[in-house]
Amino acid sequence: MRPALRCGALLTALLCLGFARSERRAPCAHQDPLRQPFFGDLHVHTAFSFDGWGQGTRGTPRDAYAFAKGASIGIQPYDAEGQPLRRVQLRRPLDFTLVSDHAELLGETHICATPGAPGHDSFVCWLNRRFPLLGYALVNSEYSSRTPHRFRLCGEGGGRCREQEALAWRAIQDAAEEAYDRSAACRFTSFVGYEWSGMPDGNNLHRNVVFRNAVVPARPANYIEHTTVEALWTRLEQDCLAAGNGCDVLAIPHNSNVSGGLMFQGLRSDGEPLEQRDALRRVTHERLLEVTQHKGDSECRAGGSDELCSYEKLPYARMDQMASARMWSEPAPLSYAREALAEGLLLQQRLGVNPFALGLVAATDTHLATPGNVDEDRFVGHAAGTVNARLEVPPLPDRIDFNPGGLTVVWAEENSRDALFEAMRRREAYGTSGPRLQVRFFGGYGYGPELCFASDFAAQGYAGGVPMGGELPPPLSTSGAGAPRFAVSALEDPGTLDLAGTKLQRIQIVKIWLEGEAAREAVFDVAGDPKNGAAVDPLTCNPTGPGFEQLCTVWRDPAFDPRAPALYYARVVENPSCRWNAWACLAARVDCASPDAVKGGLEPCCDAAVPKTIQERAWTSPIFYTPPEEPAP
Repeated sequence: MRPALRCGALLTALLCLGFARSERRAPCAHQDPLRQPFFGDLHVHTAFSFDGWGQGTRGTPRDAYAFAKGASIGIQPYDAEGQPLRRVQLRRPLDFTLVSDHAELLGETHICATPGAPGHDSFVCWLNRRFPLLGYALVNSEYSSRTPHRFRLCGEGGGRCREQEALAWRAIQDAAEEAYDRSAACRFTSFVGYEWSGMPDGNNLHRNVVFRNAVVPARPANYIEHTTVEALWTRLEQDCLAAGNGCDVLAIPHNSNVSGGLMFQGLRSDGEPLEQRDALRRVTHERLLEVTQHKGDSECRAGGSDELCSYEKLPYARMDQMASARMWSEPAPLSYAREALAEGLLLQQRLGVNPFALGLVAATDTHLATPGNVDEDRFVGHAAGTVNARLEVPPLPDRIDFNPGGLTVVWAEENSRDALFEAMRRREAYGTSGPRLQVRFFGGYGYGPELCFASDFAAQGYAGGVPMGGELPPPLSTSGAGAPRFAVSALEDPGTLDLAGTKLQRIQIVKIWLEGEAAREAVFDVAGDPKNGAAVDPLTCNPTGPGFEQLCTVWRDPAFDPRAPALYYARVVENPSCRWNAWACLAARVDCASPDAVKGGLEPCCDAAVPKTIQERAWTSPIFYTPPEEPAP
């Protein structure tokens, strides 16, 4: 791991910043040494993913990048002439995107979707084209085991599917290169990558793999051939990091909420306890965690003292349980980010390395080739689990327990692959549930309340401490006066011409620390007003009450113990607004006073158990504190 930088003056702070270039391109005309926020999506599926194609998606990686840059694209269903019955377009383009199609079945998808390809007329392909729900169940059951196998359509040894996989992988790379703006304008950055979709016994262990530049391995690593996360890391090490050709890579785990608690155990995949080298290996490869997305929120467990932890929670423990409520079980321990972050502090005490020192980001997990399509009022679903949308426009655009997902924001000097990738590696990144909130978070020891009024807030933040994702050095004093101070600033999403942004309600700081052998957590309201009376009418989606365009504070930890490992992250919360289903029911003119008219898929509109409002938010990456080692007696 790189050591934390501690810069003691403004000029020195500027010299401490910067990034290395690994590719040939024009320098961006607009650079800021104090870094800028760039909004993007690092989890995007297209028709190259078997589940996306099986659910009617025709958008390719090229279409996904075009959509991210502001183009209108068509989505399913399609009429008899092949014309889409719906079109979608972002209100605001994204700054960057990763198309992360599933590495598993990449060749099989190409075969089934391409007439004349060898194996196109196989039973598996025919079943998925003719009866997609049955076909999806068949394929998903095979690849949700501990020992997945290829279907016979792949030929002897799977060679046919590997040949077709190579064609798809080349097309993915070409699409990313075509979309990447290498000019000085730096309008858009595309990344090459894929998703490794480990699913042992139906437990989600998926990772999105993002490469720094155009130098990538000849083949993506898939769960069929590499059935453990350690095997994935080995492939990334051998084929990329140790190749000596400039290849660089990170893996981003997601949906720990349906991992059955397996994603963040203190064990290797073989059941043996983690050793220091395992922890170091993990924290080197995995710097970020996707904390929220289409298939639920993974920040914290619902039901405790933090009422905001009830946000977008799925009620089941494993990915395979979403098929039927009869299968549901309570989410297992270590299913949520806070639990993983706490476990990391505990493991650090034993191993000397924190394997779960993770930053927090967010994404959509769209299966429609529509990155960043997160607006609640125009949500059209993301196609995951909605096979019927292949044939008809559904009454409600998605499963009622799913949501539009979120965005990743990184603070970088410019909008280029190198600058964004290094921001991800140092964890100077955060996630939002969709709104384009601008959040900065610094930790240090000398900040005063006047910092919020300073025109050089960021410069002083870097000079006096570390940004989100950083590691606080020990205090110079072990007295209470040496407690760290955290400067956090948030600006509301300004909205667009046709949709106003929602006002901010408050900023919170979440602290996780160790007391002896036990992990503790606390949530502090540090700015804004949680009792401001703001509300929204779900029947009209009109907001009422006051809020804030911006919030800023410098907060001092009142119970800091310099001997206790700890971490801190900020959560910025908006006023209440309408959830996507309230907007959809409003557009459908549902009248719950006439229950006989509410049918045909619109029943959730009048179900009191279904939330109609939400509070959108942002989560910063944590700032970590490790106490100094005590001198030997």
